[in-house]
Amino acid sequence: MKTEGRNAVLELLRSEKPVEKIIMEKDPQGSLKLIYSMAREMGVPVRFEDKTALDRQSVTGRHQGVIAFSADYEYCDLQDIMQSKSPGGGFVILCDGIEDVHNLGSIIRVAECAGADGVVIPSIKSASVTEAVIRISAGAANHVKVAKVPSLNYAIEILQKGGYWVYALEADGEDIYKQDFTGNVALVIGGEDSGVKRLTRERCDKVVSIPLMGKVNSLNASVACGIAAYEVVRCRRS
Repeated sequence: MKTEGRNAVLELLRSEKPVEKIIMEKDPQGSLKLIYSMAREMGVPVRFEDKTALDRQSVTGRHQGVIAFSADYEYCDLQDIMQSKSPGGGFVILCDGIEDVHNLGSIIRVAECAGADGVVIPSIKSASVTEAVIRISAGAANHVKVAKVPSLNYAIEILQKGGYWVYALEADGEDIYKQDFTGNVALVIGGEDSGVKRLTRERCDKVVSIPLMGKVNSLNASVACGIAAYEVVRCRRS
């Protein structure tokens, strides 16, 4: 797997996951110097190339002068996420049909910043963790546990049996700002077009909504996730 971009490669090195090699532009400056120094300390081979060579290796076209090569992304088990919960309660984000890599990358970044224990994605009709997702997450995908499950509804059942209260984030639910998000919480974020699927919604314990004050009737999935995730954070800090 290729990890491209300065922030993403820095976070990959900080995660201490195995890195096979790094190629970067000649005469590194700024954060590229830090990447080079960290790679040398960790014993990661670094090869200097000109921009044309980096362009040929790039998948995203946005390498920012550095590309790291490592093994394919390793998903975890749902149980690994559940066992990672803090004493204040577990916090899991489930993606129901998030097929856009930009939204998945941004959701993973939100999960890391908000201190979530992990992200769950279904194995079908969902974006996977790719080079593009890692770059869009600004490297957060190297720190957050991501579980890929055969069925999101099965994952919800396992979480509920484990003591989690599962909330679907949809347009016609209860006001999100009137909820108690202490304890074990799982948020279900729906896809870009369809939202949370009907059967998935029926399995959730409650449906909650973010109030909309304007004329547009919905928020981008990753933006909605960010608002909801930080409402969980606010409840736990107050």
